This record gives sequence, structure tokens and C-alpha cells, in this order.
Amino acid sequence: MKKELISEFFSKLEEACYNLDGWECWSAWKLQEILAYKNWRNFANAIQKASKSCENSGERIDDHFVGVTKMIDIGKGSIT
Repeated sequence: MKKELISEFFSKLEEACYNLDGWECWSAWKLQEILAYKNWRNFANAIQKASKSCENSGERIDDHFVGVTKMIDIGKGSIT
């Protein structure tokens, strides 16, 4: 059972990967879903910890983490 779960998890990660000018990239929004974080603020905390670990290992944060924003559709579920 564990092998199947691990295989399924890796498949989800591979499906979420996209190519940007020859670089493998993953959207934090998609990773949040795959890793089952219900709240963005909790996942954002995990990203901050990962950024700090990256820096502590001597890597440049900008080489691994890029801040972007996600636009939502206007009027999505809102009442005017």
C-alpha cells in the first residue's frame, strides 16, 4: 500500500511540473493542493521555512523561489 501511495504522490508532482524556458517549475498553488494544505497561510509558512533552509545551505533563494501573484476571475462568488 505504501508503494502505491508514494507512486501516486510522485505522479501528482510530475503532472504538476511545467517547463519554463528549459527549467522545471511547480506552482505553489498547485503544490498546496497536492500536499493537502487547506489554508494558504499555513503553506506560505512552509515556503518561508524552505526558503530559509535553502539560504542556510548556501544556495541563492532567488535561484529556487520566485514570487508571483495569481489573478482570480472578477466576480468569482462575490455579490455586488
